[in-house]
Amino acid sequence: MLLLEILFWTAFLLIAHSYLFYPFFVQIIGRKFRNNTLVFFKEEELPTVSILMAAHNEEAVIQEKIESILNSDYPASKIEILIGSDCSTDQTNSIISEFAKNNSQFHFFELSTRTGKIEIVNLLYKKASGDILLLTDANVILQKNTLFELVKHFKNPEISLVDSFMKHRNLKSDGISYQESSYISNEVNTKHAEGKIWGSLMGPFGGCFAIRKEDFKPVPRNFLVDDFYTCMQVLQAKKRCISEEKAIVLEDVSNNLKAEFNRKIRISAGNFQNLAKFWTLLLRFNGTAFSFLSHKVLRWLTPFFIVYILLVFPFLLEIKSNYWYFGLFLLIMVGALAFDFVLKKVNIHITLLRFLTHFATMNIALFLGFFRYLKGIQSSVWEPTERNQ
Repeated sequence: MLLLEILFWTAFLLIAHSYLFYPFFVQIIGRKFRNNTLVFFKEEELPTVSILMAAHNEEAVIQEKIESILNSDYPASKIEILIGSDCSTDQTNSIISEFAKNNSQFHFFELSTRTGKIEIVNLLYKKASGDILLLTDANVILQKNTLFELVKHFKNPEISLVDSFMKHRNLKSDGISYQESSYISNEVNTKHAEGKIWGSLMGPFGGCFAIRKEDFKPVPRNFLVDDFYTCMQVLQAKKRCISEEKAIVLEDVSNNLKAEFNRKIRISAGNFQNLAKFWTLLLRFNGTAFSFLSHKVLRWLTPFFIVYILLVFPFLLEIKSNYWYFGLFLLIMVGALAFDFVLKKVNIHITLLRFLTHFATMNIALFLGFFRYLKGIQSSVWEPTERNQ
């Protein structure tokens, strides 16, 4: 029973470490570190950039996205835009074609068979001529200076990947967009601190990041989280990954709990793919290993820690009656989740309760995603989340 009790509190502390202690202290410590200062200033020194984008039925956002690229203050002569349409059936192709007609920077590829984002990006990578690749999604809108702020860091030969800073718009109170935005914002700040302290940002947000072409490795076609795979390949090669606060991009965050739940199941399966691929990085016992363990691995394992805690708790309560306080805590949490579910049905939305729902569904999705991973993943093709929810 002593061993069960030790493991009980160990599981509890590991959850707290990953979600609370690690982000808090890393962000505090990160304030004492400066981001990379070896950057490009002169326009003539800037490297050429290939912007790679896969699109599938993106008529709702594709025009705004392309315009945000064309409005960049980066020298137009040093930009090429490669877009692959993954068997789009709406107006995506015609919108892109209209831009491509009048712009020599464009290279547009229409695929008649659905292959998925990863296959498209791998195809575009082979055709790209730029020194730097900018991988971006159709629904992520660049600011005028975003491209320059990302690329300026590549003057430093140690830096291989630079992530943007995600900002969210069109938040709504009737779903989970506020909660999802808060979670992602905390992730952005934590990753920024990791980049400053160790140069080991734990995965860019796939919506917009830059990487040296020479360091990009084609992603296996069945991998579900390609941005994390790309980042870990860089860290495995002992090169640096950072983010840039001034490289702001805008995105509409998901507001639909069911859609986000299904997306997180897919991401969870991809997380375990990456863990199986890159677990040896944990054996380096350096900053990369510590951030990988604390920020990612423990978080992916949190649902299993929770299951263990719930299974062991009745035995501990039987032996030590003072565990009643933990039982009360569990009862309050379950009651709060049920209360939020009922309130949502009558269109009442309490932000704090919705945070609990967001945490619970995220970990259920992680749990289910693990079993999806065990079944084997043959294809990375998936439907994008509904835009402008």
